[in-house]
Amino acid sequence: MKSKINNLMDTVSSNDSKLFRESIGTVTPVSHNLAGARQQKSRPRPVPSHTLKDAAEVLRQLQEQPFAVEAVETGDELSFLRPGVQKQLLRKLKRGHIAIQAELDLHGMFVDQARPAVTAFIANCTARDQYAIRIIHGKGLGSRDKYPVLKNKVNQWLQTNSEVLAFCSARPVDGGTGAVYVLLKRSDR
Repeated sequence: MKSKINNLMDTVSSNDSKLFRESIGTVTPVSHNLAGARQQKSRPRPVPSHTLKDAAEVLRQLQEQPFAVEAVETGDELSFLRPGVQKQLLRKLKRGHIAIQAELDLHGMFVDQARPAVTAFIANCTARDQYAIRIIHGKGLGSRDKYPVLKNKVNQWLQTNSEVLAFCSARPVDGGTGAVYVLLKRSDR
């Protein structure tokens, strides 16, 4: 940089240089101490506080309200596939092409008995690396209003259980609409 300035000074006449120095007056050199220079901090990005409050409120409401699953009738077939799981896997499950490794029968149980039984059964199967199971919930023909209470609850519980990849109503030979085949996540071992 100095060599360019020196070259430029050589091309300027002495009269021009003298005139320039007289017009600017006395000059005080500036020190180049960058340690003392004030660094300009970038401004933080604006925070959309109302959007964050709205999202927090939606999350709070979702946590307070139970997971809503559409009610099913006695003869309705159940089918669920977690996002990201191949549809071909559900087809194999529906056709009975995956061997069932364990079974739970909920006949005669009330909801408050059935839920812990289903939760423990899934945990036990996962621990034993049993990933294809059957849960017999019944058709609800023995309930007071002939409404399939356990079938609806099992449908809800399975959809909200993170270990469940897919489930569907069983083939008629295995209980039909009174039972479900369930496919669980395999362990990472």
